[in-house]
Amino acid sequence: MSVKIRLKRMGSKKRPFYRIVVADSRSPRDGRFIEKVGTYSPLEQPSKVTLNEEDILNWLNNGAQPSDTVKNILSNAGIMKKYHEAKYSKK
Repeated sequence: MSVKIRLKRMGSKKRPFYRIVVADSRSPRDGRFIEKVGTYSPLEQPSKVTLNEEDILNWLNNGAQPSDTVKNILSNAGIMKKYHEAKYSKK
């Protein structure tokens, strides 16, 4: 089972709001998910992002792959840097 960290679209027409979720890669975009780990609201200026850092790092360490958009969001928040430092400083 391949696990992805990706966006789930919420909100009404032309008013998007996204949840950052951990889901099986075979499930549909807005379908079943394993865990909600954050939110992303692109319409607010500046964009509002809330993340559960501990859960995201735990999923990344267990092999979950972030989508391209989520990877950018995590990089801007500094989580990807922490993940890489923790992963490669063990050697």
